[in-house]
Amino acid sequence: MLNLIKPERLRPGDKIAAVSLSWGGAGDPDLIWRYQLGKERLKTEFGLEVVEMENTLKGSGFLYEHPEKRAADLMEAFRDPSIKGIFSCIGGEDSIRMLPYIDFETIRGNPKIFLGYSDSTVTHFMCMKGRLSSFYGPSILAEFAENNGIFEYTANWIRRMLFDASPAGSADPAEYWTGERLEWTADNRHIDKKMERNGGYEFLQGRGKIRGRLTGGCMEVMEMIKCTELWPDIELFNDAILFLETSEDMPEPAYIGRWLRNYGVQGILGRLSALVWGKPYQGKYYEEYKEMILKVVVHEMGLYDLPIVYNMSFGHNEPMMCLPYGRMAEADCDRQTFAILESGVV
Repeated sequence: MLNLIKPERLRPGDKIAAVSLSWGGAGDPDLIWRYQLGKERLKTEFGLEVVEMENTLKGSGFLYEHPEKRAADLMEAFRDPSIKGIFSCIGGEDSIRMLPYIDFETIRGNPKIFLGYSDSTVTHFMCMKGRLSSFYGPSILAEFAENNGIFEYTANWIRRMLFDASPAGSADPAEYWTGERLEWTADNRHIDKKMERNGGYEFLQGRGKIRGRLTGGCMEVMEMIKCTELWPDIELFNDAILFLETSEDMPEPAYIGRWLRNYGVQGILGRLSALVWGKPYQGKYYEEYKEMILKVVVHEMGLYDLPIVYNMSFGHNEPMMCLPYGRMAEADCDRQTFAILESGVV
């Protein structure tokens, strides 16, 4: 795993860029209120000044037709010295079409925080290719514009990872979680989502303490990255902790098996220190995914000693932690704990 560059931490008063790198819904007339709510929350909760790039709010139709404009916004956000961080408005399924327009030297030469999840997995792999450590975590339209406020678990992780240059430490699971999907309408904005008690992490196998550098993302999106210049050399998976999760598409367990089987025959799984898995969206296929992971990783690939941690609090359910790419983490299989041993920022 590459020793990725740590970006500089955020401070209250810093300027961050909001970018629409995939779906452009932040600028659609029926959703711009949601974007403005997330923007205001970032100001009141964290003291950040949120600015839009030239094309951020041009709407889903325009941005679908112009991946080069999305990429231009990202490159300009990296180049602008007044911008200290870049936050994704939302995911989608179209970030991959930015690839021909990305200058990796611009990323490498202007290291700063990039935050997002889901389809932002593409941009995280762009950052890795530019040797930059980025952060798998909340988006503006979803978590920062959450009904009745940001979940405190999520907010605490943002403070720990983006504002604090000390080691993050223990990564405890969220006590409660929700996968409820409420339509993004102004009428719904004060409705609380239904929360359920979280069962905590499940250590499916493994012994002792295992350390490795974090990499991974949304599994469906990683399928879009395979065989492109973004897909890492096999050596980058050596002793890594691979974190994986699935989206609101809720792929059937058979797909999980096929994708994992591909990782196995590539030789990726055999190189890992550990495999960690986010709770499936809405808890669907919870047991089926677990069975499929064990079927492929253990019974087919024979990786009887690879630590596997399941039901972690990152990805498409809420609240969520914030995972720093390339930073050292530790799974203690005996104590059944997980920790991030480094800071994400300087």
